[in-house]
Amino acid sequence: MSKFKYFKVSNNIKLRYLTNNFKSNIYIVFLHGFMSDLEGEKPKVLRKFCDKLKIGFLAVEYSGHGKSSGKFTDGNISKWSNQVKTIIKKKIRSKKFFLVGSSMGSWLSTLQFKYFKKQILGFIGIGSAPEFLQEVMWKKFSKKMKTKTIKEGIYNLKHGGYEYPITYQLIKDGRKNKVLNQKINTNIPITLFHGTKDEAIPVKFSRSLIKIFSSKNKKLVVVKNGDHSLFAIKYRRMILNELKNFIKSFS
Repeated sequence: MSKFKYFKVSNNIKLRYLTNNFKSNIYIVFLHGFMSDLEGEKPKVLRKFCDKLKIGFLAVEYSGHGKSSGKFTDGNISKWSNQVKTIIKKKIRSKKFFLVGSSMGSWLSTLQFKYFKKQILGFIGIGSAPEFLQEVMWKKFSKKMKTKTIKEGIYNLKHGGYEYPITYQLIKDGRKNKVLNQKINTNIPITLFHGTKDEAIPVKFSRSLIKIFSSKNKKLVVVKNGDHSLFAIKYRRMILNELKNFIKSFS
């Protein structure tokens, strides 16, 4: 079983990542969600899946998340996207890969197309959350919350038993990383999974995201009663089967 490793992306930032030891021409790259980490089920299950198929695997933990260094409040979409780009260039180099993005990880995955379009073989999104900082957070902040965020530079948002330190620089940076107004010309397979009972991100985000890809081989799978994580055993099988089909079509 592979252990976590660390990769220095700058003088003061080390990112934790998870990989396997297969010298493969094909990789799966997993990008986790907002304030998540690599301790969850998705990276572990996906790595075992790759081990079984003898293909490469890479999961990246962004700065300020989990055990990667850096303060969460210093991070933003631009920084996290650049960190993903840097580690892919270093660890995967010119090899081809499939992207699997969970929640914010789908947004970061979409941003990778401008760097690795010729290397990306397929993309699976799980509870995709493109532009959620503006649409799900900022737009729903009251006038009082917005004023406090602008004045103090941060607002500690309590939601679902968690506290999210939302900085104003994070919100502003999110606006610079819009993807829903883009068009990505590609013929690779794209499958987005989204649960009808996703309480964090509405299905309309995946509906909007699927439209930006020109691929004829694209689909949105709306999972009845599915939650945001979509990784209970019954949902997991569905996602892994889709990934297996992607890989088969390229092998």
